[in-house]
Amino acid sequence: MDTDPTPYNRRIVDLTSEDRPREKAAAHGLSTLTTTELVAILLGSGTPGESVIDLAQRVMRESDNRLTELSKRSVRNLVKSFKGIGTAKAVTLLAAIELGKRYAQEGTMETPVVNTPEKAFQLVRYQLAGLDHEEFWAIYLNNAKKLLRKVRVSQGGVSATVVDPKILIRHALDELATAIILVHNHPSGNPMPSREDDAQTQRLKEAAKTFDIAVIDHIIVCGNDRFYSYASEGRL
Repeated sequence: MDTDPTPYNRRIVDLTSEDRPREKAAAHGLSTLTTTELVAILLGSGTPGESVIDLAQRVMRESDNRLTELSKRSVRNLVKSFKGIGTAKAVTLLAAIELGKRYAQEGTMETPVVNTPEKAFQLVRYQLAGLDHEEFWAIYLNNAKKLLRKVRVSQGGVSATVVDPKILIRHALDELATAIILVHNHPSGNPMPSREDDAQTQRLKEAAKTFDIAVIDHIIVCGNDRFYSYASEGRL
């Protein structure tokens, strides 16, 4: 990823038409733009005394020139941290990043088969890796272990999230699912399940069993390439 080391000190109107982000994209394609220029297009405008390119460069610089760091910011954080970014601009910027995440996780199969812990992890890693709070997701499958739907069923704090079994089961019944893979993240990066994780796994497993639905794994996401699987450890 480019780090755009050369500072922009000019206004958009001071640039040649070939160097203006929108015109450059139209003439040569979006792939020719730097990350800063892409962010500038999303922001749309700067502030008095600061061009949109200057603003975009400041946003990237204060995010360590990494989109992964920028993606961790909330709408409120962007508005509070950067003069010239209001709610509409913040939502637009984060919406583009979310689209990128969803694009990255799309595979060639319209209905992927999720029959290993690794496949389950790949299915949700872009939603959960890098979050600073816990979220709990459920992957719903049919008899052939084909994906029916994945749903966020709970969002918590930095160290815990509690799932209402009724919500988990309601989505399963809506999808006519026969199997569920539970997934949540550990922002701390520690892959080991806590006693609360164990208790919640058992509680949700028993609730699903009442409706003849099997909980076949519980994945704990610890980062972009690390996870813990209850099934792999023989704990289901």
